[in-house]
Amino acid sequence: MKILNKDELQIAEGVLLKHFPKSFKVYGFIFGINRKKPSTLEVIVDTWPDFKVIICRPDPKNKRALEFMKNVTYFSMDDQILRKMLTEENAIDWSTCFLIGGCDVSHETMLKEVSADREVNNKVDTSAHLLYLPDSSHLPTPAADSELESRISSLNLSHIDLVNKTWKFGGNKQGYMTIKNLISNFPSCCITDDQGQPVSWILVYDYCALGLLYTLPEHRGRGYAKVVVSTMARRLHTEGYPVYGFIEEDNMVSYKIFKSLGFIEDPSYRAAWFEFNF
Repeated sequence: MKILNKDELQIAEGVLLKHFPKSFKVYGFIFGINRKKPSTLEVIVDTWPDFKVIICRPDPKNKRALEFMKNVTYFSMDDQILRKMLTEENAIDWSTCFLIGGCDVSHETMLKEVSADREVNNKVDTSAHLLYLPDSSHLPTPAADSELESRISSLNLSHIDLVNKTWKFGGNKQGYMTIKNLISNFPSCCITDDQGQPVSWILVYDYCALGLLYTLPEHRGRGYAKVVVSTMARRLHTEGYPVYGFIEEDNMVSYKIFKSLGFIEDPSYRAAWFEFNF
């Protein structure tokens, strides 16, 4: 087991590029780290350079890690090696509450067995479609007149409370710190009202996925969500980011919006979030 250094992370990014869509989330974290985005993670592999498993985990030396929910993400090309890393090599800290997010839902049985052996409780928080846009050149342009275009902007730090209180997983201090980090360091897009206040918005997570899409209830039905998603997708593509997002299986409204804009998925693949030691 090896912790990757700066130069090795550059190489790992190139390797993961060849394994889309399943490697998107780990790729997104490393993409951000390699472009000097703030991170509380370290990245480990089973072997180097021909790794089969790569794991992003909280860096125990990073004091800022305490401000955020402990998240673990991995990409595996060999499930036996993954199981060994989780059981024998202490690749993750099982003594604290943490999430394994955006991983293959087919690993549920293995993760439950490993956590049961350690007498750690677990649950599936959610499962999601992984939608991505291979090429933005065919992205349709939602109808937006010049007046609406003039109200397309980016979020700023004065909007943290608004986004936090409307975010399904927010409403608390950790949510506030997460959103502050995203607005400060990653692209965002919003549509404002005539007072300059956001009424519809989308952010980019620290693993470079589109997320937190929301329109205030009184402003729905006007096509704002399509506008912010397409605007953000074009910007990400122009700036070299991957263009993808996880859509919860019961969120058919967002699923239809992304599909209508040309996002695709591997129908055989579902991502899941698992919580441990809660």
